[in-house]
Amino acid sequence: MKTVIKSIFVLVVAAMVLSACAAPATPAAPAAPEATATVNPADVITPAVSTATPAEAVAEAAQPQTLTIMTHDSFAASEEVIKAFEEANNVKLTIIKSGDAGLALNKAILSKDNPQADLFFGVDNTFLSRALKADIFEPYQSPALQSVDKQFDLDTNHNLTPVDYGDVCINYDKAYFKQKGLTVPQSLEDLTKPEYKGLLAIENPATSSPGLAFLLATVAQYGPDKYLEYWQRLKDNGVVVTDGWETAYYTQFSASSGKGPQPMVVSYGSSPAVEVVYAETPLDDAPTASVVGENTCFRQVEFVGILKGTQHREMAEKWIDFMLGKTFQEDIPLQMFVFPVNSDAALPEVFTKYNQIPEKPAVVSPDDIEANRDAWIEAWRGVMLK
Repeated sequence: MKTVIKSIFVLVVAAMVLSACAAPATPAAPAAPEATATVNPADVITPAVSTATPAEAVAEAAQPQTLTIMTHDSFAASEEVIKAFEEANNVKLTIIKSGDAGLALNKAILSKDNPQADLFFGVDNTFLSRALKADIFEPYQSPALQSVDKQFDLDTNHNLTPVDYGDVCINYDKAYFKQKGLTVPQSLEDLTKPEYKGLLAIENPATSSPGLAFLLATVAQYGPDKYLEYWQRLKDNGVVVTDGWETAYYTQFSASSGKGPQPMVVSYGSSPAVEVVYAETPLDDAPTASVVGENTCFRQVEFVGILKGTQHREMAEKWIDFMLGKTFQEDIPLQMFVFPVNSDAALPEVFTKYNQIPEKPAVVSPDDIEANRDAWIEAWRGVMLK
C-alpha cells in the first residue's frame, strides 16, 4: 500500500507504509528428546532454593513476555494501537521487518527449523500457495472472522488469516487529461489505442510487486494463451517499462513530480488518497485517480499466520484476534494505505472520498499463480525485454 512524499510513500508500499521496530529476538528452539542414560548420583545437582521474597516473585511473574512478528518493510501500526495490545496482555511486541513480501516469506521458510518469530504477517494472495506448501504455519480459526467477508478468507484450513486488502490499478494525472481534452481509458484494451501511445509507465513484474499484479490482471483478462499478444500490442504502443515502483511513480509519472512524461502509471488504488494526506500544500481534491474498469485492477489480500514452533501460542492467537478487531482494522488505512477486511471497521473520510474500489477486480487463483508465476514472467520478458 505508498506516499507522495517519497520517503513516506516507500514505507507505505511498497505500500505502502511505517512503525518502530526492535531488534529481533530469536525464540528458543524446542528441546531435543533426552537420551536414556545411567545417572551417577555424584553428578546430580540439587536445584537451588529461591531466596526471592514473595513481592519479588510476584514482580518476576509479572514481567511481560515477548511476542515476535516477522513481516515486510511496509508494515505499520500506530504507536498507541501497539501499546493498547501490549498493556492489555502484559506483552512486548518485537517487529522484524525483513524486506519486501516475497523476500520476507523466503526468510521465514528458510528458518522454519529454527523460527525467528511467533507470527508472520504479509503473505499475499500472489504467494499464498507457496506459503501453505512450505508448511510453516499452525492453523487457527479466529472468532473475529465472523466480521470478515468470505471473499477474503482464501485458506479454508485457516493456516493464514486475512487482515487487509488493496488494489493495484492504473493511476492517471487528471490535469493532463483535462488539458489535452483526452478521454480517460476505461479498459486494458483501450491502452493499446493510438491516442494513448507512450502515455503509460509500468513496472517489470520480475522485480516489482505492482508490476506482477498488473501482469496477472492481463492474464485474467486475456487468458494464459493470449496475454502475450496483448503485451506485444502495448509494446508497439510505446509502453515504458521500469524496474520498480519508485522510478515509475516518481520519475516517469507526470502527476507526482510534474516533470515525468507519462500521465499514467501502474500504482495503487489508494495512491489518490495518499496524494492528499501527504501533500505539502493542502489540497481540495486529489490530483490523480484510478482506472477501475473490469479486470483493470488486481486485488491483493494480506494474511497473518502463527509460525510452527512458537512458544507463545496463546498470545499469538490473541494478536490475530486483535488484528481483526476494530481498533487495529480502523488504524490500517492511514498506516499502510490499504483497506480493512472487517466489514464493521469505519473508513477515514479521505479514503471514501478519493479512492475508488473496482467492482470487478481481476482474479487469478493462488494455485494458478504459484504454478505459473515464473513461466508467465519469463514469457513476458521474452516479449518485452528482447
